[in-house]
Amino acid sequence: MCNLYTVRLSAAEVAAHFRVPNPMQSNAPEEVYPGTPGMVVTESEGVRELRSMVWGFPLRLKGMKPEAKPKPVNNIADLAKGMWIGLARKPQWRCLIPVTGFAEAEGEKGRMTRTWFSLKDQPVFAWAGLWRISDEWGPVYSGVMTDANEAIQPVHNRMPVLLHPDEYEQWLHGSFDDALAFQKRTFPPELVTMERTSELWAKKKTAPEAPLLL
Repeated sequence: MCNLYTVRLSAAEVAAHFRVPNPMQSNAPEEVYPGTPGMVVTESEGVRELRSMVWGFPLRLKGMKPEAKPKPVNNIADLAKGMWIGLARKPQWRCLIPVTGFAEAEGEKGRMTRTWFSLKDQPVFAWAGLWRISDEWGPVYSGVMTDANEAIQPVHNRMPVLLHPDEYEQWLHGSFDDALAFQKRTFPPELVTMERTSELWAKKKTAPEAPLLL
């Protein structure tokens, strides 16, 4: 799963890359965790917007108390199943998630560190996502996952569905079969860079709630 990513560019820089005409003032932090705000690119009637949304679809589990907060479902395992298929069939609910790097936990339990992945020669890139309006948190989004390529397999068996710039339009406007094809393909491993760090995965002040993958 992907439970932490960064956007280390200004909203104006992100808007320029994604050809968004309305750079916004964003409250999204550089490090994005499940259940916190992130920047998302949507498109309606040919006009792209850069919006702030909560990362994760709210889900109430059986047995949860009425006053308990929902759990954020921030990763999409299969577009053709469950809560996702209805949205994935409708292009208006697809989005682009701007990313400058994403992290996976590596190492012994309790001492896991952050291993970062980014794309060569791309200061910002897109993760394929879905979004909707929720009663609990307003606009929310989740990112589509796929099998890890050779560059990421040493750390994790799953990775985000990453898009090349010339694929943005196809993800946003393509058929349902097009969307499924993106989830089934292997992203070129030679385009991925990896950086292992000594930075602890869980930070007491910023550690998010346990995320969910559906």
